[in-house]
Amino acid sequence: MFMNRRKKVLVIGLDCAPPELVFEQWRDELPNFKRVMDHGAWGKLESCIPAITVPAWSSMMSSKDPGTLGFYGFRNRGDYSYEKNTLANSNSVKTDRVWDVLSRAGKKVITVGVPQTYPPKPVNGIQVGCFLTPSTKNPERPYTYPASVMQEIESIVGEYLVDVPNFRTDDKDYLLRQIYSMTEKRLKLVKKWIAEKDWDFFMFVEMGTDRIHHGLWKYHDPTHHKYEVHPVFNESIHNYYRYLDNEIGQILDLVDENTTVFIVSDHGAKKMDGGICVNEWLIQEGYLTLKSMPSSLTAIDKCEIDWSKTRVWGDGGYYARIFLNIEGREPQGIVKPGEVEALRDELKAKFEAIVDPHGVHIGTTVYKPREIYHEVNGVPPDLIVYFGDLFWRSVGTVGHGSIYTFENDTGPDDCNHAQFGIVIKHDPQVDEGPGGRELSGLQLMDMAPTILKQLDVPVPADMQGRAF
Repeated sequence: MFMNRRKKVLVIGLDCAPPELVFEQWRDELPNFKRVMDHGAWGKLESCIPAITVPAWSSMMSSKDPGTLGFYGFRNRGDYSYEKNTLANSNSVKTDRVWDVLSRAGKKVITVGVPQTYPPKPVNGIQVGCFLTPSTKNPERPYTYPASVMQEIESIVGEYLVDVPNFRTDDKDYLLRQIYSMTEKRLKLVKKWIAEKDWDFFMFVEMGTDRIHHGLWKYHDPTHHKYEVHPVFNESIHNYYRYLDNEIGQILDLVDENTTVFIVSDHGAKKMDGGICVNEWLIQEGYLTLKSMPSSLTAIDKCEIDWSKTRVWGDGGYYARIFLNIEGREPQGIVKPGEVEALRDELKAKFEAIVDPHGVHIGTTVYKPREIYHEVNGVPPDLIVYFGDLFWRSVGTVGHGSIYTFENDTGPDDCNHAQFGIVIKHDPQVDEGPGGRELSGLQLMDMAPTILKQLDVPVPADMQGRAF
């Protein structure tokens, strides 16, 4: 009897799930989300800067900001040379995340698909790798800990999908089939393990929400500049959320009254109005010089840059990373260390003044890493730029002939990330009153200490968030 009374925590992660859909637009159409909200506490959850899957989930689960973690996106400079880039997988995470702390405290943990858990690391339980997993079929490089779990997963779901291959595609029928296939397999596995395995902490992250937003937002949002009427695709995101809601209902029915459930996302979603070609802009403004302009779209690292005349270059993505070519730091640096701060201020002012093709101010925000992080580790950008408050993405390629583009240089993509995701917390032992209690002022890093507190495990002193 005593075994059944132990406290447990289940975290349902939905990458990119926005508060506008879950809390507002579809609240009454998602009865299981609503059930958790109406009996629990819920609110917007502010993401980290940058609001991207990597580093957001690791920031959430370690309660440390990206500067402290030392990675600022999937791709990071490996050093201050011009060539070396590294991909941030689990080996980049040098600090404990919740499951590490819980494992040491003797708690049984299971994680499935949490970003930056490939390669999987030893835990007191099971770890199934994330969307960064290159193959689910290579016994030399298992995507699970322990490795034997690979066969168990195959016996339950067949070929397990860690992500949608080629999700930036114009074949939206293929995309939808793949998203449902991936989600169905993951949730079949999750439901079986929730019911049958021994655990104190269970967390999974579903990537389908992110992939469907990026792939189909122009059909979902009538204000999108590429909005199209389509008999199937207009309802595709709506239908997927209803499907997820039904699955969440089944999951909720599997957990007991000693289990606190969190539904959480790492950031939100919003329409993408276009792209700012950051390196084209830097060339136009005289900060970046190429030895020759490419005749077709070319990645900046494939261009011949004249470093003797280049003070600044940038990188594309949902936000821009700006790097200064500093004397004594970069191999052919020309910006004198004493001029760095003035140059950063000058760039910040110019970026924030950028207008759209019609001359309308887009509302860009520029951040200096040392001003927004506790520490700055790894090789940080010199500036982080949110073009148009993330309604515009950063496009790093050169050869557009303009600083504006309405096509994405890495394949079709309809949405950008938004700074706020969601959190819903339901503790069966706590009655939050009718309609639940709305939370405010929460940040990603508050999740880890809250989970530890819920399981009566001491919160490490170096965690930056606070329990709620």
